[in-house]
Amino acid sequence: MEGRAQLRYYRSSPQKARLVADMVRGKKIEPALTTLQLCSKYAAKDMEKLLRSALANLENLQPGVDVDSVVVSRITVDDGPRLRRGRPASKWVRMHRILKRMCHITVELSVQES
Repeated sequence: MEGRAQLRYYRSSPQKARLVADMVRGKKIEPALTTLQLCSKYAAKDMEKLLRSALANLENLQPGVDVDSVVVSRITVDDGPRLRRGRPASKWVRMHRILKRMCHITVELSVQES
């Protein structure tokens, strides 16, 4: 059984969110949460909240699951839509485009058989 949670339209670039996701991929749930609490990256706090949500979903699907055997089996960070903003420029150029990136984060937890 798998616990799954999604965070959609997250206002961070996918590249920066992937740095945080790579730190917890494949770890057990307790060390992963500790890693995210101690991480100083912007996305770490929301990624921790997403992991706790996936854990709650897993406990809802499978009551009485042993939390010590739960592993972050899959975590993906995909591109989302981009907010297009502009900044005034010279008369000939008129506007410089600024892309504010978003991403979708998906976490899947599984119970490791020991």
